[in-house]
Amino acid sequence: MRIAALLSGGVDSSVALCRLRAEAEATVTAYYLKIWLEDELSHIGACPWEDDLAHARAVCGQLDVPLRVVSLQEQYYDRVVSYALAELRAGRTPSPDIFCNLRVKFGAFWDRVQHDAALIATGHYARIRYQGGYYRLLTAPDPVKDQTYFLSHLTQQQLARARFPIGDLTKRQVRALARQWNLPNRARKDSQGICFLGSIRYPEFVRHYLGERRGEIVERETGRVLGEHRGYWFYTIGQRQGLGLGNGPWYVVAKGIERNRIVVTHADNAVQSMRDRFDITDLTWIAEPADAAQPLSVKLRHGPQRVAARICRAGTDRLTVKLAEPDRGVAAGQFAVFYDGDYCLGGGRIAEGAHG
Repeated sequence: MRIAALLSGGVDSSVALCRLRAEAEATVTAYYLKIWLEDELSHIGACPWEDDLAHARAVCGQLDVPLRVVSLQEQYYDRVVSYALAELRAGRTPSPDIFCNLRVKFGAFWDRVQHDAALIATGHYARIRYQGGYYRLLTAPDPVKDQTYFLSHLTQQQLARARFPIGDLTKRQVRALARQWNLPNRARKDSQGICFLGSIRYPEFVRHYLGERRGEIVERETGRVLGEHRGYWFYTIGQRQGLGLGNGPWYVVAKGIERNRIVVTHADNAVQSMRDRFDITDLTWIAEPADAAQPLSVKLRHGPQRVAARICRAGTDRLTVKLAEPDRGVAAGQFAVFYDGDYCLGGGRIAEGAHG
C-alpha cells in the first residue's frame, strides 16, 4: 500500500509518520506542502517554513523516509485565501481551515499525487470508520485537540483515501511517543492559527489585502459613538478583544457594512444579543443527512464545546437550528457542524441575518 504522508515539521504529523512507517505493508513517502503565503507575505511577519522544512527533513532522515516538497501556492490562493477575503469583505466570518482540508490537502494535493499513492495520511486528531456502506468521521478521544470540525466537509471519496494515524490518541500520548522514539522535534511547540498563515498574525494578513478604513464604534442601545475602529473586516460577532474601549467589557453584536460601523453592547446587556436560533445553508453531509429525530449536538467553532441542538427543514437547501443554550458568537459565514455522539455528520454555513 503506497501512502502519501503530509509532514508539517510538527510533532503530530511526525508521530503519524512513525506509526505508518511501522506498518509492514505500507510504502510511505512524506510530503511537505509549501504554501504561497510563506513567501508572498514574509515581510509582514516571521515566516518559519525553512525551520518547518528542516524539522521535516530531520524526522525523515531518522526514519529513512523519502521527503518531497510540493508547491501549491496558486491553489491555496484560488481555493482558500480568495474565499476568506471575499467573506471578510462581505462582513461575514470565514472558516478557511475547513476549505484548506477540503480543497487543498485532500483536493489539490490528491490531484498531484494520485498516480503515486493510494492514500493520504495526515496528523489530524480524528478517526474514520466504514459502517453501513459509508465512511464515517468520528471524533478523537482528546476533545480539546479533536479536529473533526475542520474535516466536516470531506466527501465520501476523500474519506475513503484518508488515514489519520494518531486519531485514536490524546495529545499527551502523542508527546510521549515522540519522546520514546527520540524524534528530533519531540519538544517543539504546537503551531497555532489558520492553516495558510503559519506564524503570520491574522490581523496583519487582513491589513495587507484589505487595508484599513476608519469607522465608528457605536453603542447599540443609545447610538452613542464610543470610539473608532480600523475597518469592519477586522471584527467578528461576539468579539470582545481589540476594541480599545474603556469601562468594558464590550461585545461586537453587529456590523454596518455600508457605513463601516461596528455596533457593540456592554456585558451588562450582552445576554440580549445571544442567539439560540439561526438558519444554515450550503448543507454538506458526510454520509446520510441529519434529521430532526436525531439527538444532535453542534459546534459553532473549533474547540471542545458542543451544544445540544434540534433542526427543522426551512427550505430545499436550508435548515433552522435551535440551540439548547444561547451563544453570543453566532456569526454569518461561520459553519455549524453537527454530531450524533462521536459521529461527525457534516453541517452548513450560517446564513445572513443569523445575528439579528
